[in-house]
Amino acid sequence: MRTSRFRENAFPAIVIFAAWCAFAVVMAEDSHANPAPYATTGAPAKASSCPGDDSGLTLPAGFCATIFADEIGHARHLAVAPNGVVYVNTWSGVYYGNDALPAGGFLVALQDTSGSGKADVIRRFGETVQSGGAGGTGIGVYKGDLYAEINDKIVRYTLPAGSIVPRDPPQTVVAGLPLGGDHPMHPFAIDAAGLMYVDVGTATNSCQPQNRTLESPGIEPCTELVTRGGIWRYDANKADQVFSPAERFATGIRNGEGFAIDGKGRIFVTQHGRDQLHSNWPAFYALSQEATLPAEELLLLRQGGDYGWPECYYDPGLHSLVLAPEYGGNGKRVGACAKKIGPIAYFPAHWAPDGMVLYDKQQFPTRYRNGVFIAFHGSWNRAPYAQQGYNVVFQALAGDEASGKCEIFADGFAGIEKSPEKAAHRPTGIAVGPDGSLYVSDDVRGRIYRIVYRGGAGGAAIRPVPCPSASAAAGEIVALDAKPPEGSHANAGVRDTASLPIPEGATKEMVALGDRIYHGQVGGATCTGCHGSGATGTPLGPDLTDNRWLWSDGSSAGIAATIRVGVMHPKNYRAPMPPMGGAQLTADQVTAVAAYVWALSQPLGNE
Repeated sequence: MRTSRFRENAFPAIVIFAAWCAFAVVMAEDSHANPAPYATTGAPAKASSCPGDDSGLTLPAGFCATIFADEIGHARHLAVAPNGVVYVNTWSGVYYGNDALPAGGFLVALQDTSGSGKADVIRRFGETVQSGGAGGTGIGVYKGDLYAEINDKIVRYTLPAGSIVPRDPPQTVVAGLPLGGDHPMHPFAIDAAGLMYVDVGTATNSCQPQNRTLESPGIEPCTELVTRGGIWRYDANKADQVFSPAERFATGIRNGEGFAIDGKGRIFVTQHGRDQLHSNWPAFYALSQEATLPAEELLLLRQGGDYGWPECYYDPGLHSLVLAPEYGGNGKRVGACAKKIGPIAYFPAHWAPDGMVLYDKQQFPTRYRNGVFIAFHGSWNRAPYAQQGYNVVFQALAGDEASGKCEIFADGFAGIEKSPEKAAHRPTGIAVGPDGSLYVSDDVRGRIYRIVYRGGAGGAAIRPVPCPSASAAAGEIVALDAKPPEGSHANAGVRDTASLPIPEGATKEMVALGDRIYHGQVGGATCTGCHGSGATGTPLGPDLTDNRWLWSDGSSAGIAATIRVGVMHPKNYRAPMPPMGGAQLTADQVTAVAAYVWALSQPLGNE
């Protein structure tokens, strides 16, 4: 097709950052005149009542949620200061369609001065597009200062007394962080001693010379691990540190976006499992295993630890790290993985763990104390099976180990359908306020949720919803097309293949076959994972219906040629589309799916 399609599902946002920009503090107008800058959020509790709960979320009994803020930009991670002010880092770029951004800086301060559960003060500051900024993911509060990722840096803002936003430009803490590739974001956490742990995610899926390519062996040794695929440690109290391999704290972590630090200083981090086992290695993995392998992981971080990437992934059915096919694995062989560090807990494949926080407050019932809440951004690589995740999960801990199965704590963010192209909201960041409230960010429409407990003491009415088994079957292949718009007749918005135009040299039967291939019913194709069930595009792959082509003349033959050779160096997306889109298609199947895509790209009036 016209450009690349493959990216994490969870993968977070895609953007090519500008380097070294002048930092100018830019503030949008207040939405509240003369705010009380240190008011703490929190309305008086009403037992078993949820006044103002407009969130649409499904929560355990006794919990309530409000929309704390909305449409603030593509909200990534967030942090809450001791005074209850919520700080959010927002992002931009092609992952979000290069859409229009709110005026002002990429950093946002939110304050509830009325106790209503909604922010009535919203102030933007920091880098702007005009000053060369593109936003970021990582953000944190330490010793009264605000730390934020911007482009290739992590910077520190001083928050003056009497104001919720800084007056002065920031100081650079560390610069030169690697950008580009599959995981350019840099979430971080700061412990009580001021040590800052920074995720430097991998540039590739599995360290192949050509990323995400059919049956391509991995580079050995994986030179990418020198500067990517691990956690780096810096001093949050120092300025002008420069990224280098010397500060690597742990390795073999493909993308560790979520951090949690407990009272004893133990550091927990999430791990995004790799993608495309069937697409790239069909001799060893069935199509259904594309959706069910590997598990997502929760790791206990150890200095000098090696957690396995790219040589290993975690198989929840085998309860073991196993050797990746790029390094001689066959789906069962353990090999060098016997010496790597496995997870303390694991979760269903491709759910995409993003932000994580340890709950150490008193508001929630005791059962939640000292466990972790994880925001799962949601899958894409489970296609053509149903996508999963798009929720917030609770995992109990007992010291440095998991305690029992995880639970679905909050769901309903996505709305009607869990998929990259149709999710109304996707959980991304998560933080705990000083009063024990839980805040969750959404990077689709920039919504911030506030979750509180209003139930009885002890939480006796809570009926935990266990996570599905990470080794469960993929289920049935999901169906064919976009759902009709709400309030329309049953067939509204659906283009029946019988009514689609036919390209020269093709037949209606060929277009119908292409439809089935596109939707994963024939040939093992996973097109819907990146281009969407209606082919209208997702953050992972372009719209195939708008008749705009970068890699061919848009003819059926031209589309077929692009499918055959793939797009290894895309122009507008970060990760490549492998030859045949990662599927094992015959020549006739390529011709059929090209005919179908051509037909979808034609205006309705031409039918």
